[in-house]
Amino acid sequence: MRQLRSFSLVLLAALLSACMTDPRQRAIGQAYVGPETLPMRKELSTRAEIAATLKHGERLELLQFRRRFVKVRNLGGAEGWVDSRSLLTDEQVDELRRLSEMAAALPSQGKATAFDVLNVHATPNRLAPSPWQIFPGTNVDVLGHLVARRVPYRSPVTELAVKKPLPRKPKRSQKKAGQPEPEPEQTTITPPPWPPAPKLPEDWQRLSRVGTAEGSLAKEADDWTLVRSSDRKTGYVLTRNLLMGIPDNLGRYAGGHRIMAYFTLGAVQDGAESKPHWFWATCANRLQEYQFDSFRVFAYNLRRHRYETVFWEKNVRGYYPITAETLQLVEKQQVLTIPGFRVLTADADGTRWKRTYGFHGSRVRLMKKEPAAPAVPAPRSGSVLSSSLPPLPPPEGSIVNRVKELLKK
Repeated sequence: MRQLRSFSLVLLAALLSACMTDPRQRAIGQAYVGPETLPMRKELSTRAEIAATLKHGERLELLQFRRRFVKVRNLGGAEGWVDSRSLLTDEQVDELRRLSEMAAALPSQGKATAFDVLNVHATPNRLAPSPWQIFPGTNVDVLGHLVARRVPYRSPVTELAVKKPLPRKPKRSQKKAGQPEPEPEQTTITPPPWPPAPKLPEDWQRLSRVGTAEGSLAKEADDWTLVRSSDRKTGYVLTRNLLMGIPDNLGRYAGGHRIMAYFTLGAVQDGAESKPHWFWATCANRLQEYQFDSFRVFAYNLRRHRYETVFWEKNVRGYYPITAETLQLVEKQQVLTIPGFRVLTADADGTRWKRTYGFHGSRVRLMKKEPAAPAVPAPRSGSVLSSSLPPLPPPEGSIVNRVKELLKK
């Protein structure tokens, strides 16, 4: 009887352990959904049934890789296949957060919209994940500009699939009785050293300059714009797909040049209508390391009931940010508050200047000119050639490290 009871207890424990065993496949990593919505299919086929529709930021467990596709499992337990280029790693999610924090402090260079639904990418690459979209009629703030090469997008998620093979243990040689000692192996002969690399041409700087025909970047790079939505979402879009929100009756005077920034400088009342004065900055050529090459002020003439150019400066090398200012002007022993603007330009030798202009009546005058800080380096990316954006703040340490720092203090 005692043996039967012991056998029953052992059988019951085995059944309980079998019930508690998780039959699901073990995860080899985790990632997050990049696009706003992502279909997860049951089989590795575009015609397969959709197992679930994933949302941006949803955490997934990585189960299996096949080339660039990966089998994932969401928190609800549903499993399926997605493209690894649509996923984000922990580092990419942290970089998006730091980009949003940095973009929140940047001044707007004007409002822009799109003719059609426009994807906003997490990085300046056409195949990068698109966390959100710009719909026609929706305005976004233009914040920065950069030039980036067209390079293949390789998701960092695929690096989790690369596993180094374990080193094999050397076989032990069994020595028989009376067998002579084996001869020592000959040392391998190393190949000769590589010859020295050829020298750069004397005009290598001119050949590698952005936008030159010699650099052949017209077909290898794109202009990208950093934008911010009304709900503080940020991302990169192709500059040529944006339409700046300046009125059409003024936009026709751009002459084919791209409007890079604009804002108003006060307004006058013409009957029942309010007519604002406008400032804009334009750029004639694409793929430049600067953001604009001319800026212009349009003032509304009440006598002639039309807009007229009252100030126009050309052939400059201007950089973001352009800011609207409120200035104090002393005229006829009176202190007047007038609108103005501040631009950042560079001389031929690279010296940068902050120039502040005031707008009063129909006149634009230079109020102040002071030296500016040198240019900041482009973001850490091999494809970014030039950028108007400041470098991202360094990532924060882990929670354990921050607790240790607090304990030390």
